[in-house]
Amino acid sequence: MMTTLAAATPSRLHRPMTREYTHEPVLLKEVVEALVWDPSGLYLDGTVGLGGHSEAILASISAQGKLLGMDMDPEALELTGTRLKPHTGNVRLVHANFRDLGQTLEREKFFPLAGALFDLGVSSLQFDKPARGFSLQGEGPLDMRMDPGSPLTAARIVNEWPAEQLALLFKEFGEVPEAVRLARWVVEHREKKPFETTTDLRRLVEAKLPRRGGIHPATQVFMALRIAVNRELENLTRGLESLFPYLRQGGRVAVISFHSLEDRIVKHVFQSYVTHGQARLIASAPLRASSQEVARNPRSRSAKLRVMEKL
Repeated sequence: MMTTLAAATPSRLHRPMTREYTHEPVLLKEVVEALVWDPSGLYLDGTVGLGGHSEAILASISAQGKLLGMDMDPEALELTGTRLKPHTGNVRLVHANFRDLGQTLEREKFFPLAGALFDLGVSSLQFDKPARGFSLQGEGPLDMRMDPGSPLTAARIVNEWPAEQLALLFKEFGEVPEAVRLARWVVEHREKKPFETTTDLRRLVEAKLPRRGGIHPATQVFMALRIAVNRELENLTRGLESLFPYLRQGGRVAVISFHSLEDRIVKHVFQSYVTHGQARLIASAPLRASSQEVARNPRSRSAKLRVMEKL
């Protein structure tokens, strides 16, 4: 018997993962309403994270429906496996990057898809744990890898890349106004002492760049490094383009982005399919979090949800 999202209790959909981590999935109601149109279909969560969206999707499909959850973070998959145990017969979790989406779907024989979701935000597990090196808060190694098995870290970038390459990174991925000067300051600093921790980098940026509009000056710098370490924009483009053949007619793709660089790629890829008569947009403008959700979960403030349907 199908369980609707309305029937699922808030405690079930938002319960703590562990004593240390809680997870508030962004635009949860909007995602499920836009994505789940066939309760018996196959659904992909390409960025399963801590499983909040996956749990809601599973609560909205029938016993015949299935969900495949992918993530490049093995720690997140372990926690999510525990969370989704009640749905064991309807869900599979795999350690994979959505840049390899086609290979993963072929290997798992999981297609054609009724829907696919990509939540491009950093998960609470990554952002709130100093040891992962994503956050300005607390001291941790300058890491920022979503997949701990990847070779490139933020420390390698700031300690090894030439000034010209750093400046381009800060400008293109972080939209840092003083990108060239900041790159020069980074090189000068590392010649005296290599960067090792998030605090090392944060303190340099604080000392050199002014705070603008209440936003910490290192926020954009950390974002640029995270994007580069995880090849986020390249992987997003590759994942979205490789997904389309695996959608069934009427299949939908929902993407939650959190900054203009991501949203620009999503908009461009979606519009390309629309222009060629292969898809339609579910809404002409991206969906945003309500004021109530933003008050409850400030991280949802910058979230944009775009949804496309294959014709």
